Amino acid sequence: MKILITDDHAVVRQGLKQILAAEFKKAEFGEASNAQEAARRIAEDQWDVVILDVTMPGRSGLEVLKDIKQLRPKLPVLMLSMHPEDQFAVRMLKAGASGYMTKESAPEELVGAVRKVISGGRYVSPALAEKMAGYLSIDVQTPPHERLSDREFLVLRMIASGKTVGVIAKDLSLSVKTISTYRTRILEKTGMANNAELTHYAIQNQLVEKSAT
Repeated sequence: MKILITDDHAVVRQGLKQILAAEFKKAEFGEASNAQEAARRIAEDQWDVVILDVTMPGRSGLEVLKDIKQLRPKLPVLMLSMHPEDQFAVRMLKAGASGYMTKESAPEELVGAVRKVISGGRYVSPALAEKMAGYLSIDVQTPPHERLSDREFLVLRMIASGKTVGVIAKDLSLSVKTISTYRTRILEKTGMANNAELTHYAIQNQLVEKSAT
């Protein structure tokens, strides 16, 4: 079995590798510290599962996930994040992820999640599974950020992290005009008036870290 671990922190990669190596004795491991490295390694080699950090410098984990699904549609991808799963998991699963778990999860949960996605299943925690079932059984008002497209959601998080329109445009290799259009749509869809309100909303809903602002 071959496992690719993608995270920008070497300590995290090493920790994940040790947890999984203890359980999967014959597994081979690869590492990637950013989106570009992950894409290269996935294009060059065959993997049984990819463990992918949601938040990395440059391109977001969500965009990397979409790239992986285009390149290797059947490759299981387990998303790992510091963010609460109810804020990100559904979006990631819709984009093709095989599972989602937080970095606070217990080691045995990680092992179980890897086993499940490799066998073709999908993994979410019991708490999230229960919550998702609740979404289907009752009429729940959709949170404002769930009305956004994936790119709008990414721009919202970048605005809330304190980045200017110009910086966001550069980071995403898009024009300032395009980012301004995304910002306008975000304000319209969320019913908010300015960047300050967007930032407050994002922090309140744990879409970004407080330290990022």
